[in-house]
Order: sequence, then structure tokens, then C-alpha cells
Amino acid sequence: MRLDNQREERKLANRTYEVMYIVDPDTPVDRIGKLNEAVGKLVEKEGGTVVRMDDIGTRTLAYPIKKKTEGHYVLFEIDGSGQEIMELERRMRVNDMIMRYITVRVDEDRKKAEKLRAKREKRAAQRAKFRKTEETAGEPAVEAQA
Repeated sequence: MRLDNQREERKLANRTYEVMYIVDPDTPVDRIGKLNEAVGKLVEKEGGTVVRMDDIGTRTLAYPIKKKTEGHYVLFEIDGSGQEIMELERRMRVNDMIMRYITVRVDEDRKKAEKLRAKREKRAAQRAKFRKTEETAGEPAVEAQA
């Protein structure tokens, strides 16, 4: 019973994902806008929230995809449980406008980065404090020599 509760908590856990997809560059701009709106609505319908949406624009691809050398990049940052990501990926798989997509879970990496940054700032504050005590301790000795 307890294991089932833990599984339910994991399913309902709020996680952060970055979803990037590349749209065929021949697609009209208004259709790309409609696609982005549809993705946002789908995420919200499934229970997630769109934190950020960046329409990066047309960029050169690292390698040709379907004989195309350019693609229109779009990045979404989504908070949710994962159910909306599964549905979103299912729909992207069958959408002819989307050439490639990738989903990355970033919440754990951000937590690690935040801990490292806090540790680094604490260490820098300790060094600054130590330097100040050295400077104040070293000044009278310099004056005595002069």
C-alpha cells in the first residue's frame, strides 16, 4: 500500500521540462504561430503550465533533415507531472510540420546547479571575510615598521 502511495506521489510530482522542436522552414509563419498556441493549450488542458515559450526562429541545421538545411526552432519550458509531455510527444510524432523534437527534464539539474552556486557564494563570502581579517591584522604591523 505504501509503495502505491509513493508511486502516486511521483506521478503527481511537479517537474520542469524543456521541449524543443524544429518545424519545417517551408511552413508559413501563421501556421507556426497556430502550432505554438495549440501546444500551449494542450499542455494546459492536460494539467501542466507553460512557464516560457521562445520562438527562436529559423536557424541552420547541424545536418540535413529531409533534404532541408534550415529549420524553425521553438522552445517551451513546461511545469507538469509528465502526463502532458507524453501526450505532447505523441502528437508531435504524427505532425508533419515537426521535423525533430526533444524533451529534457531539467528540474533536478537546476537544483544541483543552485546548490553548487550557493556553496560557491558561501565559500567566496568566507574568503572575503578571511581577507578582511588578514588586511586589518596586517596594517598595524606595516605602520610599526615605517
